[in-house]
Amino acid sequence: MHTSESVGGRGGRGVGLGLALASAVAFGGSGVAAKPLIEAGLDPLHVVWLRVTGAAVVMLPLAVRHRALPRRHPGLLAGFGLLAVAGVQACYFAAISRVPVGVALLVEYLAPALVLGWVRFVQRRPVTRAAALGVVLAVGGLACVVEIWSGLGFDALGLLLAFGAACCQVGYFVLSDRGGDAGDDAPDPLGVIAYGLLVGAVLLTAVARPWNLDWPVLTHTVPVNGTPVSAALLLAWIVLVATVLAYVTGIVAVRRLSPQVAGVVACLEAVLATVLAWVLLGERLSAPQVAGGAVVLVGAFIAQASAPARGAADPVAAGGPERELSRREPAA
Repeated sequence: MHTSESVGGRGGRGVGLGLALASAVAFGGSGVAAKPLIEAGLDPLHVVWLRVTGAAVVMLPLAVRHRALPRRHPGLLAGFGLLAVAGVQACYFAAISRVPVGVALLVEYLAPALVLGWVRFVQRRPVTRAAALGVVLAVGGLACVVEIWSGLGFDALGLLLAFGAACCQVGYFVLSDRGGDAGDDAPDPLGVIAYGLLVGAVLLTAVARPWNLDWPVLTHTVPVNGTPVSAALLLAWIVLVATVLAYVTGIVAVRRLSPQVAGVVACLEAVLATVLAWVLLGERLSAPQVAGGAVVLVGAFIAQASAPARGAADPVAAGGPERELSRREPAA
């Protein structure tokens, strides 16, 4: 009770930072594991379906435990499944089939800046100068990442899909801002994730048509920067580590950390994904792109940390969807 809370003060913060780093590594490794499967012949939507459906099966016991959630928060569950699960992942995996992993994720990190645009021009709420500076930095850095001076150095459709992933994150942030402040009635984030994965799996089944999936690919090895790796092992990483473990450790970590630290951890995900893609897939970025990526992350962090609050100091855009949910959860 009180003893565990006091112990969680100091030691809990250290554990939280370790879990946060583990979550960032897990999330950042999803694209690196998925891209070889896509290049081996699997459709990006099929990889997303395998990821979401596999994770939904693993998280099914939590859905049973929180079976009252669909009646109490149907809109939140539908929004999480449609936007934070199906939309973000489908757009992101489709994007990395056409552009480097690091570029796709950095474009996706425009989401905090886009949220501030929604807050300022749609909700007509004030935005601080620091937040506006974050937006300018993020957009300017992105121009370097996509090499705008050379007429966009990457596939335009791939960049558009990555931008679609950012828009899906914005949609979830807006949904959470409208309906997530429920006090003692706030939904358990693990339950929301479990049902979000179930909703996402159903939606993706209708869109991806998994009965056309090239199943034999999963029985072979696929090249990862020239090294043969079991396709089934890569899929297991995507489902168990990059989805289930990433979400759960992220939630537990954020409960022990401040929103500012959570924002830094969210930025680490993009850094780690870019480094992993560089090392494991040989996707090298130029010096201007690396510098631009750093500016994007700095701008995203400033935008997150400076987002206006509705009531107390609760930023509208601070971290990924799972971080937003867990921050709204009342302390246990």
